[in-house]
Amino acid sequence: MIADLVRASRPLSWINTAYPFAAAYLLATREVDVALVVGTLFFLIPYNLALYGVNDVFDYASDLSNPRKGGVEGALLAPRRHRAVLVASVLTCAPFLVMLVALGPPASWVALAVSLFALVAYSAPPFRFKEIPFLDSLTSSIHFVSPAVYGLTLARAEFDPGTLAALGAFLLWGMASHAFGAVQDIVPDRAGGISSIATVLGAARTVRFALAAWTAAGLLALTTTWPGPLTALLALPYLAAALPHARLRDADSARANRGWRHFLWINYACGTALTMVLIWYVMRNGGMS
Repeated sequence: MIADLVRASRPLSWINTAYPFAAAYLLATREVDVALVVGTLFFLIPYNLALYGVNDVFDYASDLSNPRKGGVEGALLAPRRHRAVLVASVLTCAPFLVMLVALGPPASWVALAVSLFALVAYSAPPFRFKEIPFLDSLTSSIHFVSPAVYGLTLARAEFDPGTLAALGAFLLWGMASHAFGAVQDIVPDRAGGISSIATVLGAARTVRFALAAWTAAGLLALTTTWPGPLTALLALPYLAAALPHARLRDADSARANRGWRHFLWINYACGTALTMVLIWYVMRNGGMS
């Protein structure tokens, strides 16, 4: 059971939600305190168990025909485990949420509520935002941007133009990443009757949408406070991974998995580079107001 729960939470992606929260909170407060520790632990494991666990339960029927499922790119849990995954998701999140609500101001409660709503609404009925083209990419991006927004509100930070530009670039990055990831699932999604940005646009146009969104994210990053504009360069590896698939036929959409696997490791490399820029930012500007 424990092994199944760990697989359902997709450990390879834990850092993608914990890092935005911790980075935003530290930039705003420059302090290691109880709120930082509790929030980071929450967005590291319980949040991901709920996010991906709910997804795996309600996508089980379509995942059966998806060759990517059953490994690091998504668990394929037997139906007898579904109830346990949902219960575990609630039980592991609950104590953290109680502590975070107690530690934060009302604005942080709103940010946390939006984050949790997006988590559930993406996969669970009656919402199933993942089946509404374009809203699926936006909601998926919110899964990763909302921890950063929550970290800022928990720290009582001000949302100045530079901060808003950084969050906007992050949102565009997330939308591009979701869209590109959806390309490889066009065939099984259509077979399972699931609509997505990729099933509607087709492989080639979805890849081009992702390329445009990554480019826009890089351009928006140029408007942030120095040395923030350096992060615009981080769009280049993603563009390089997706560009070879810009003319991909729908029937061959599974080939995009090669670029997606590169994407998973590009995240770690770009995350390291981003950390260096953030450290430079703190040393130069003395933190975020």
